[in-house]
Amino acid sequence: MFSFKKRTKLGRFLDRNGLTQEELVKQSRVSRNTVSKLCSDEEYTPNVSTMRKILNAIRKIDPSIKSDDFWDM
Repeated sequence: MFSFKKRTKLGRFLDRNGLTQEELVKQSRVSRNTVSKLCSDEEYTPNVSTMRKILNAIRKIDPSIKSDDFWDM
């Protein structure tokens, strides 16, 4: 039996790039709970400060990433 997690664009990005949520927590200094929401809840949109922290961490992997790659603005 397969268990598929519901994933957001950010969650799928982490999966494709072999990153864990825990690594993103450490790199971005965003709470574990918030990162979990960002990776699984399509309805959740972070505030500007959180978005900036996440993007800065992810841009170490892909400098071309933009906020609208993950969130509808």
